Amino acid sequence: MDFNIIRAGRAVLHVTNLEKSRPFYEALGFVVTEADSENIFFRGLEEHNHHSLWLKQTTEPAVEAISYKVTCENDLEELEKLFHSQGRQVKWLPKGEQHAIGRALRVQDVTGIPLEFYAEMESVERLLQRYDLHKGAKVQRIDHFNCMVRDVQSAYYYYVQKLGFACSEYTEGEQEKIWAAWLHRKPSVHDVAFMNGLGPRLHHIGFWLKDPMSLIDGCDVLAAAGYSANIERGPGRHGLSNAFFLYVRDPDGHRIELYNGDYLTSDPDFKPIKWDLDDPMRQTFWGHQAPDCWFDEASEVLDILTGQKLPLQEPKLKKSKPQFVM
Repeated sequence: MDFNIIRAGRAVLHVTNLEKSRPFYEALGFVVTEADSENIFFRGLEEHNHHSLWLKQTTEPAVEAISYKVTCENDLEELEKLFHSQGRQVKWLPKGEQHAIGRALRVQDVTGIPLEFYAEMESVERLLQRYDLHKGAKVQRIDHFNCMVRDVQSAYYYYVQKLGFACSEYTEGEQEKIWAAWLHRKPSVHDVAFMNGLGPRLHHIGFWLKDPMSLIDGCDVLAAAGYSANIERGPGRHGLSNAFFLYVRDPDGHRIELYNGDYLTSDPDFKPIKWDLDDPMRQTFWGHQAPDCWFDEASEVLDILTGQKLPLQEPKLKKSKPQFVM
């Protein structure tokens, strides 16, 4: 492959009321880099790039794009060649069209998820040791995306064989088909995960925390600020990935995972871990079982060319929750 995708970089979300969104994300501990009446750019405390989450004021919630950082401009050109060879339409956003970011390339992936690739973003002050500014869950950095799609097996092969991702863990369901997969470019458990379900939709964006206690701090601050009902699931520990987790929903229903405690995956002889769909310790090693909304609800995504929501498609595998949560 003649390109290098480094990591999950940012997400662009549409929200309906920035005045409601801002205090929620600030309570979690995100830093506001810049804001105006139509946009808020958030980042984590250790991030040196301008933002990892862009909220745009619109009439209805949606996902405009999930973005990956690449090494250099030439990577964008090579990715364009790849997508054209597959018959995929791309959209170039020239430098200056999006605030604080250089030229970007967008494409709908094999599942319909709107992807964006960029090499350049403005630098800002890292606040890692500005402990006087740390609050809430003390969000450190963006970690991963989780997508609900109709055909996980196709997504798995596309990302591994065409985009150069590696698999850390996967779940097999009926007929030994891949029901879910955790794929990475950086040396951790995942930059993106795919789950069987009505799609394409974005299930959640994961943000890294410095320690498990930050999950508890996040819950305390959310509750004190009047957001206890926005806590959807957790705290707990996943069997898959070994991570501590907390899932929250923003005022528009977009799901955020606060995440800490996975492991190194950089060794070339690392072997993916296989899970059975009905293993009760796969999703919840310990903690309360996931509510129905965690399986059923997710954020709809936009067409990169029309800006319209993509129609949802039923999953190829049986649409059912694992037996242990029935």
